[in-house]
Amino acid sequence: MKILVVAAAALLLSSGAAFADCNLAAPDAAAAGPGCARAWMDKNLHLNDIVTVGTHNSYKAAIPDKIMSLIKAAASRMAQGLDYSHLPLADQLNDGARAIEIDVVYDPLGGLYAHPAGAAMTGEVLTPDYVATMSKPGFKVLHVQDIDFHAVCITFVACLHDLKDWSKAHPDHVPILVTMNAKDDAIPMPGSVTPLKFDGAAFDAWDAEIRSVFSRGELVTPDQVQGGAPTLRDAVTSHGWPSLGETRGKFLFALDESGAKIAAYIGGRKSLEGRVMFVNAPEDSPAAAYLTLNETSDIARIAADVQKGFLVRTRADADTVEARTNDTARRDKALVSGAQYVSTDYMQPDTRFGPYLARMPAGVVAACNPQRAPARCAGLPVEAATAP
Repeated sequence: MKILVVAAAALLLSSGAAFADCNLAAPDAAAAGPGCARAWMDKNLHLNDIVTVGTHNSYKAAIPDKIMSLIKAAASRMAQGLDYSHLPLADQLNDGARAIEIDVVYDPLGGLYAHPAGAAMTGEVLTPDYVATMSKPGFKVLHVQDIDFHAVCITFVACLHDLKDWSKAHPDHVPILVTMNAKDDAIPMPGSVTPLKFDGAAFDAWDAEIRSVFSRGELVTPDQVQGGAPTLRDAVTSHGWPSLGETRGKFLFALDESGAKIAAYIGGRKSLEGRVMFVNAPEDSPAAAYLTLNETSDIARIAADVQKGFLVRTRADADTVEARTNDTARRDKALVSGAQYVSTDYMQPDTRFGPYLARMPAGVVAACNPQRAPARCAGLPVEAATAP
């Protein structure tokens, strides 16, 4: 039955309908005509009119048992919060993830993270390929240097290629949000690497790495959204985001930081002119378009911001807490909050803990946003899951 439902939804959303026979001015997607729902949505919905689910720290692989034992001995509560992992990025996207999170460290000369202290302390033998790759210049991907450094893609460029390759094979996906943290905090561990700080030069290099993989036509950038508006904030609150049809198959990147890092990334710009990434700026900032609002206490603020035109990412769970108790309250509030992208560590359950998971309903990858006239979709998915 599930396969039949998904197949029917996919047929209804098919882009193969003769557009001349579609009523794209219809009041909702179902009224546009047989086979016209996809065409109607692409014309009448905007990037911020969706809701979908993605993964938190999407690059993170499991911490080996010996290193985890060291962490437990030093900080048991931290160990509990670090005890999760994810599949390769393509597998996550195949499972319906449309938000990805990647943490990077700045390594312009290479080699800073090639020999993690945790591996040396536990006798872990790193492969020659790992050491050689980590010895090359460029941004590296890890959660916590020296202890939580295992990743499904260890360089930022490698992660980007994984995302792009999947997208090329699935060009009809709703826009994928990639949120990123600029990791530069030291940790109290003997022999640990002290990360390099992020400054304007580091952020320039970061933008350049994104552009080295993705062309302008494969991205949704602040300049494209701002257009001729005075500021980026003016654009999203007055004119809105690009249409769904203009952004299918594309990626948008967001710097999930605050304070000095955001100031360094913006530099002397009025908004984000020339930059690749959106930033987690306060609602009254000229650069405001995207917001990270992760807490349950943010629910009312999320709904208000989404109605104003902002794009929001929130979280369904954190630090393995909800998974260990099968507490769905935070997840359920997040999914109806209006946040366009809801992040989780559990698109699939961790059977060590229980049945907890956070994902869209069966057969659905993306739906109409619950805070932005959801009736326009007439209950149809914006992106349907592919039948197995």
